[in-house]
Amino acid sequence: MKDKILIVDDEKDLRLVISDFLLNEGYEVLEAAHGGRALEVLYDHPDVKCVILDVMMPIMDGWSTLREIKKAYDIPVIMLTARNQIDDEVFGFELGADDYVAKPFVGARLMARLKSVLKKNRMTVEDIFQVETLKYNSISCVLSIDEKVIELTPKEHELMEFFILNNNIALSREKILDNVWGYDYFGDSRTVDTHIKRLRLKLGDYASLIKTVRGLGYRFEG
Repeated sequence: MKDKILIVDDEKDLRLVISDFLLNEGYEVLEAAHGGRALEVLYDHPDVKCVILDVMMPIMDGWSTLREIKKAYDIPVIMLTARNQIDDEVFGFELGADDYVAKPFVGARLMARLKSVLKKNRMTVEDIFQVETLKYNSISCVLSIDEKVIELTPKEHELMEFFILNNNIALSREKILDNVWGYDYFGDSRTVDTHIKRLRLKLGDYASLIKTVRGLGYRFEG
């Protein structure tokens, strides 16, 4: 069954552009021109997997729509707006937005963020991930080996969780960079190599859980 994605934007041409990207990626598309209509669509289609929501719209704007969606549904929402102010992003996240994309945007980037949000919504790291004597508690953010706690930096914790979520999946350096450091990070992929080298050192005998995929990046085999 195809995932249903709801596009909410008062610009018909933009809805068409986003719809084309979604259809090419194999999604089922629903559309609404304003927040009020979006809530009606969600009532009729409670199985919608994600909402791509514009901020500036008539009748009911994006902020008001986001509030109502989060009250009634456990659905991830990606805010789409021409604004590019940090305060707006913070406000959106405080209201419960799951991601934030500023116009103009690259279609491939929007699709990448959508896939990331869908994956996070479907998959959560188990409370305890364990391989032999290695244990990682995602709630307390504690890694232990042979019952000895291994101190990790915040970024190393994020790497561990991302690897566990993508167990046995080959990940490019760029994908790791985008998901752990963020799409707006301006460093290069060598940052990933450096942090993984340090994480492997801390994993000790379990360093081999992080395999190098030649010419691509890494794969976690837990």
